Amino acid sequence: MGQNPQKTGSSGLYGKPVLAVAPMMDWTDRHCRFLHRQLTGRALLYTEMVVADAAIQGARERLLGFHPSEHPVALQLGGSDPAKLAEAARIGEEFGYDEVNLNVGCPSDRVQSGTFGACLMKTPELVADCVAAMKAAVKLPVTVKCRIGVDEQDPEPALDALADGVFAAGADALWVHARKAWLEGLSPKENREIPPLDYERVYRLKAKNPNRFIGINGGIQTLDESADHLAKVDGVMLGRAAYHTPGVLSGVDALLAGETAGTFDFEALIDTMADYAAAHIERSGRLGHVTRHMVGLFHGLPGARRWRQILSTDATRPGAGPKILRTAFAEVDFSRTEEAA
Repeated sequence: MGQNPQKTGSSGLYGKPVLAVAPMMDWTDRHCRFLHRQLTGRALLYTEMVVADAAIQGARERLLGFHPSEHPVALQLGGSDPAKLAEAARIGEEFGYDEVNLNVGCPSDRVQSGTFGACLMKTPELVADCVAAMKAAVKLPVTVKCRIGVDEQDPEPALDALADGVFAAGADALWVHARKAWLEGLSPKENREIPPLDYERVYRLKAKNPNRFIGINGGIQTLDESADHLAKVDGVMLGRAAYHTPGVLSGVDALLAGETAGTFDFEALIDTMADYAAAHIERSGRLGHVTRHMVGLFHGLPGARRWRQILSTDATRPGAGPKILRTAFAEVDFSRTEEAA
């Protein structure tokens, strides 16, 4: 787990259709992504947002390192200085990422204080300059994730201006969270829930850009919903649904292949995660670093409550070992499908 891991399956990154797991601060760390990759071989995974300054000056292995099995995996960067973003993109390319993505959607106060994230929706020319600098620096796909607008912006011209600018600058894809962001008056959590979803606005953007990759994000809960969106846009990005109920990802590969999902081998998954956790503990990590991302794995199955209880208590204690994962898994009953016990 260091620089230049062997890539596995990163070619044709933006062949249609694409299903991705959204970048989520404090959630989509390397342990989360390793779990998600065991559930789906084909979904595109994203890191948490890494600020360009941190990528340049910080502890790179801690911030950017990832397991080789995570491919295809994209590095999301935050920033508004084209030169710094270009340097951070070069560093990401050296680490072996398959894509570099620019965050133009995060509404948090600390992001605004750095003059990047969703507030960049107000300066599409600067976003285009950032994309152009990143494209000139790397051979990887360079993409953008944005909102449909911020504050009092009219989403029609605002989103068109952003899209026109980044595509003219060479962006390979645009992922759109189908809500506005309110930079004042709403918390980041409220910005993910209160502004109304406007999927139709993203569909209209795709209709105006038939030869450009447009992906959609925001409030999508199921693979059936994902399939409906994929009839109108090029990609779907799952966020909280993938994190809180990661078992949904076990059907992604079948969806993308146009097949019916078969029975997933969760016992093999637990064995893999237990081995992974053991290796992490040997490197002075803690079991809870891994298991915190697995709490919702068996949502809806009998025994899921007991699984959650064990991972939330026993797995978080100092000295906890990977055997706890197998103990918790033994509580899950796959023979019935009624509501969780």
